[in-house]
Amino acid sequence: MGSTTDDQHAQVVEQKPFDAERGGRRRLLVTAALPYANGPIHLGHLVEYIQTDIWVRFQKLRGHQAIYVCADDTHGTAIMLRARKEGRSEEELIADMQRQHQRDFAGFQIEFDNYGSTHAPENYELCQQFWTALRQAGLIVEKDVSQLYDPEAGTFLADRFVKGTCPRCKSPDQYGDNCDKCGATYAPADLIEPRSVMTGATPEIRTARHLFVQLEKLHDFLSQWVQEDEHLQPEVVNYLLGHFLNEPLRDWDISRPAPYFGFEIPDAPGNYWYVWFDAPIGYIASTWQWCKRVGESLECWWRSPDTEVHHFIGKDIIYFHTLFWPGMLKTAGFNLPTKVHIHGFLTVGGAKMSKSKGTFVRAEIYLRHLDPSYLRYYFASKLGPRLDDIDLNFEEFEAKVNSDLVGKVVNLASRCAKFASRMGLSSRYPDDGGLFDHAARAGDAIAAAYEQCDYARAMRLIMELADRANPFVEQAQPWVLAKDPAREEELRDVCTVALNLFRQLAVYLAPVLPDLARKAGDLLADPIEHWQQSQQPLVGTEVQPFQHMLTRVNPKEIQAMIEESKEQDAEQAVGEHVSQEQNASADTDPWNDSDEPLKKEPLAPECTIDDFMKVDLRVARVVAAEEVPEARKLLKLTLSLGGEVRKTVFAGIKAAYKPDELVGRLVVCVANLAPRKMRFGVSEGMVTAAGEGGEEVYLLSPDSGAKPGQRVH
Repeated sequence: MGSTTDDQHAQVVEQKPFDAERGGRRRLLVTAALPYANGPIHLGHLVEYIQTDIWVRFQKLRGHQAIYVCADDTHGTAIMLRARKEGRSEEELIADMQRQHQRDFAGFQIEFDNYGSTHAPENYELCQQFWTALRQAGLIVEKDVSQLYDPEAGTFLADRFVKGTCPRCKSPDQYGDNCDKCGATYAPADLIEPRSVMTGATPEIRTARHLFVQLEKLHDFLSQWVQEDEHLQPEVVNYLLGHFLNEPLRDWDISRPAPYFGFEIPDAPGNYWYVWFDAPIGYIASTWQWCKRVGESLECWWRSPDTEVHHFIGKDIIYFHTLFWPGMLKTAGFNLPTKVHIHGFLTVGGAKMSKSKGTFVRAEIYLRHLDPSYLRYYFASKLGPRLDDIDLNFEEFEAKVNSDLVGKVVNLASRCAKFASRMGLSSRYPDDGGLFDHAARAGDAIAAAYEQCDYARAMRLIMELADRANPFVEQAQPWVLAKDPAREEELRDVCTVALNLFRQLAVYLAPVLPDLARKAGDLLADPIEHWQQSQQPLVGTEVQPFQHMLTRVNPKEIQAMIEESKEQDAEQAVGEHVSQEQNASADTDPWNDSDEPLKKEPLAPECTIDDFMKVDLRVARVVAAEEVPEARKLLKLTLSLGGEVRKTVFAGIKAAYKPDELVGRLVVCVANLAPRKMRFGVSEGMVTAAGEGGEEVYLLSPDSGAKPGQRVH
């Protein structure tokens, strides 16, 4: 079992001083999903790591104690097979990939307090603690599982390691989980003439003993947790309640038989913890490594009510981080997540990243051509608090960076700094028509947007301030004032205003653009270290000679990056056909008995007309509505379906509707839904609605002439 050395850890970030005027100091433990050690970092990955880095930098700027931990996800069949193919040990492979990952993250100014590995001894020790707790809680059971087996490689095959002819459309060379041609999904054994991707051998069906976690025993706890205290975005809560928590939770296959690269289970020799078991425990292990290095207590960070735990993940791994992981933490006695911040995927030019088009761009290739500040700002300008996908459009990318950062922000400094460097700043802050005070007052709204992960709103607010500041310089024309020695004091005042307005913008942008903030601090001989610097102007100090801060985006460099990306080999390591997704480690459904990639289909699976006709949609009238005091999101509705037919329905619409607004309203009810027992009573149906959850929920209603009980066709 390998481990990371001190020089492999990210540099410890010094905590900023706390200003008591800003309220209580928070202790924040922040994580991003662990990148899989089977492939390089690409732009899709960077959405999450940049998003998280911005949030952590903001919290530190506000004076809170925040640490950002991460690690390489190093276990699994794919790692084992790649190492075999390359003729080296798994330990050598994962050490090499970790160096590459940390190099790329550092290139994008992503600053971890600790970057570890799931193959570290701390992680193995913690895995044993979790396993013991699950055993003692009576949550572990054993079952026989049948899977395809490669007799030549001597290993069971995950679905992505099997190819054959689609059983539906007969297209050849399809993977073992779904057909790229017709979209059919199936079991690997259903393939016509299946073969192993690794050796070309015909797989056999073999049975092995697997260990499972009985997640259903935690159903009540999980149902309560997902609905309380805003741990999750509203649309995520609705999704979990509608797709998982509305029925018994399936047992979770948590082991893999040998051969497998990972940690062997102490009380089940020949079996290994599945990669999804030890990967999230890696959050705690990485924290533990940091604690050992800086003299902190792990108990204070993972077993204290004073610590907030914030996970940042992509929407493809919602299931694990919102159901299984909280269940593991609860059972083992660790802090539950305070908030799971979930983001969407990245598209490029409105389409999935493509190697053939050159839009599947590795981090290292981007860094050879473009400034990382460009991408950090562009992503920030797109990221909101919801799960919407974001698109990287290179024309917009060029225009936004050139207009906002170069034309508005840096322009404020570049037009005045050369004059101020020989005069210094005025001894008192001049009259600027209220510009500085206005921007200082805007700080609260900008901070609130950062806190809520609504970076797009924060960027808009900051650029609005830049739009107010630039006309001041244009009207004052310091380049004209500089030609008249008699107007030197006036010139100094103009430069003092302009540079202070620039400094305010640099403070507000510091979480997104740390390099620009550093250069602004160097220019004004006053390092940007805390948010409060945006509230007080700087006066009576020297100004250093102006140094280059940011250049305009050159479209030729974008094109060169795309062309170089096209030159990369189309094939990555064996079995990496899912590498275009956001996180290779995250492409597995944690409820699957194999390592098959999670399907990310925008619509539900196709159904027949016969399937649809089983759903009995009826017009219903709300005859009573009341709040459920114990529930944050639910209203209790009594529906009349005509005559004496009544149904009680619990609906997650409290944020959108007041009970008295609903009484007498016609709605569409799923009348034949099996009753579901909840903590608050039995729900006998469902009302239909559209929207994203929270306040954005819109009940579907028939026209006023419809009668309760009528069938909806």
